[in-house]
Amino acid sequence: MAARAGKAEMEPESLYNLLQLPKAVGRPAEEELPQGEKKRYLPPTSRGDPKFEALQEVLMEWINAKLLPEHIVVRSLEEDIFDGLILHHLFQMLTGLRLDVEEMALTAPNQRRKLEAVLEAVNRSLQAEDQPLKWSVDAIFNKDLLATLHLLVALAKRFQPDLPLPTNVQVEVVTMESTKSGLKSEKSMEQLTECSTDKDPATKDVFDELFKLAPEKVNAVKEAIVNFVNQKLDRLGLSVQNLDTQFADGVLLLLLIGQLEGFFLHLKEFHLTPTSPAEMLHNVTLALELLKDEGLLSYPINPEDIVNKDTKSTLRVLYSLFRKHKLKENADSTPRGSPN
Repeated sequence: MAARAGKAEMEPESLYNLLQLPKAVGRPAEEELPQGEKKRYLPPTSRGDPKFEALQEVLMEWINAKLLPEHIVVRSLEEDIFDGLILHHLFQMLTGLRLDVEEMALTAPNQRRKLEAVLEAVNRSLQAEDQPLKWSVDAIFNKDLLATLHLLVALAKRFQPDLPLPTNVQVEVVTMESTKSGLKSEKSMEQLTECSTDKDPATKDVFDELFKLAPEKVNAVKEAIVNFVNQKLDRLGLSVQNLDTQFADGVLLLLLIGQLEGFFLHLKEFHLTPTSPAEMLHNVTLALELLKDEGLLSYPINPEDIVNKDTKSTLRVLYSLFRKHKLKENADSTPRGSPN
């Protein structure tokens, strides 16, 4: 179940747990399915598939890590996502945007209305409004686990592309249809994540390996990049002490790119003193677009990750500049021998 921090006298999770009752999921009874309608369900063999379970575990750990500052804990993707509460907070944490929706919807109609509003914003952020979706308000609200997973995978790919989702997760799904002669069933395979061969090799880079295999070297890399950045910003009378936080608003990043790439940015093009997440996001997005135009980004980076102070994403961006200019300086200063 999910929990938000409540008043001091209230035990954590008590309110939210009392509002939610576990819902058994199984093969729909014939009388529950009106004639002509269809319903999907996951057989036990699919639910117990190791890769299917691993996918849920990775997504759950990701959500809980993102929502840790909000004191929200997800224990079941099937039971905790349907009412829009978790999705609301996750969306705000990923995008920095605030949604004008009811904080705690207690009745089913209010929960559905909240979910509808949150999903509308999510679909816009995924730029999926004009595409066939594998989720819907009805499906999520009715605790359709497959629809919920499709939605969360799409969010993870959009806002955390380096999240190590299990590849080629597919499960058998049984679709039940109520006909005049009784229930008719049909089996099919549902693809939840891409095959490993479908993934772009460029989505793996040196920082994945660095953080995974040599985390003790991360600080040394950060120090080298900070020294490089400060050399370039010194002529503007600026300096960086904390790489993790000082690039989140995009201002120093834009000034650094301007210095290195010879860009002149008019003050009307960016926010010199951003006061909101939206203004910060505008700055960072502009910076990434400039780097893409120069062919410097070899790894897909979401601007939201920079705004949210994701160290790995920030390092990737700065390293793209470091690699071009610092290594060029080293090459230019290397003594050259006489030609043969």
